[in-house]
Amino acid sequence: MTAFLVVLVIILFGVAVWQMGKIFQLSKGQQKDDSEVANDKDNNVNGWLMLGFVIFIYVLSIVCFWKWGDVMLPEASSEHGVDIDQLWLISMILIFVVGIVTQWLLHYFAFKYRGRKGQRAVFFADNDKLEFIWTIIPVIVLAGLIIYGLFTWTEIMDINEDDDPLVVELYAYQFDWRARYAGKDNTLGEANVRLIEGANQLGVDISDPNSPDDIIVNELHLPVGRKVLFKMRSQDVLHSAYMPHFRAQMNCVPGMITQFAFTPTKTTVEMRESDEIIQKVAHINEIRKENSIALLAKGEEALEPYTFDYMLLCNKICGNTHYNMQMKIIVESEEEYEAWIAEQATLAETLKQ
Repeated sequence: MTAFLVVLVIILFGVAVWQMGKIFQLSKGQQKDDSEVANDKDNNVNGWLMLGFVIFIYVLSIVCFWKWGDVMLPEASSEHGVDIDQLWLISMILIFVVGIVTQWLLHYFAFKYRGRKGQRAVFFADNDKLEFIWTIIPVIVLAGLIIYGLFTWTEIMDINEDDDPLVVELYAYQFDWRARYAGKDNTLGEANVRLIEGANQLGVDISDPNSPDDIIVNELHLPVGRKVLFKMRSQDVLHSAYMPHFRAQMNCVPGMITQFAFTPTKTTVEMRESDEIIQKVAHINEIRKENSIALLAKGEEALEPYTFDYMLLCNKICGNTHYNMQMKIIVESEEEYEAWIAEQATLAETLKQ
C-alpha cells in the first residue's frame, strides 16, 4: 500500500509540474517564433523524411534477410509439414507483396502531397467503383487463404484409426515433460492428476486394465514412417507442446486431453547428415567456441559442442524456467525403436520397485 501511495504521489507531482508549465507558456502570450502551425519548410522536411523512412524499411528488410535468413527452420521432417510450409510460404509472399506496395503508396503520397502554399491534393469525396475494388480484392484473397488453411488443417487433424497410429501421451508440468507409451495393447490407461502419489508421478489409474503395460520415459523415441498419435495433458498450468522440426504444436490444457498426430519422415541420423544441418551446427559451434573462450578467461567451464537433436519445447510462458522446459526426441528405424521400447520398464514393474 505504501509503494502504491508513493507512485501515486509521484504521478500527481508530475501532472502538477506539467500543468504549471502550460500555465507559464500561456502567460508569455503567443509568440510568432513559437507558432505550432506547420509552415512550408516543416512540411517539406516531413515529406522527405516519409520518403526516406520507406526506403529505410526496404533496406532494413533486405539486410535482415541477407544476414539472418539462414537461421530459419530446415525442411520439415513430417508428412504434413510440407503442407504447412507451403501455406506459410504463400501467406508470406502475399503479405510481403501487399506490404511493399501499400507502404510505398502511403509514404510516397505523404511526400507528393506534402503541404505547400497554393497546392491542394486531388481527392474523391465518394467513388463507389474504387471502394468496391479495394473491398472485394482483400475479401477474395483472405477468403482463399482461410479456405486453404481450413482444408489443410482438416486434413492434418483427420486421424484415421485404421492407420493404427502409435499412441503416446505427452505429459507437461512445471518445468519438464514426460512421455507415456501405450504398451503392447496400444491403449493408454486412464489417468488423473488427483491420483499422483509416490512413484505414480503421472496419476495413472492402476486399476485400469490398460495401465500395467504403459511405459513412462523422459526421452521420446519415434519410429520413422509410422503415424504417431499424441495425447496431451497438463498437471498445473497451460503449456504448449511444440515440435518445430515436425511443424507440430498443440496446447496442453489442465483438466482435458488434447491431441495431435503426425508421421516422421527423417531420422535423427539423416537430419544430422544433411548439408543444411551440418552448416547450422558448424555456425552454432563457432559461436559457442567464442563464448567458451570468454568463459575460460573468467575461470568457468567451457560450453560443450552442439549436436543436432529434435526437441519437444514448451511454447507457452508457463513460469520462471519455461525457457528450459524441453525433452529430446529421437527418430529412428522401426527396428531400433522396437529394441529401445523392449528395454523400458512398464508401469507395473516400476511400481513394484
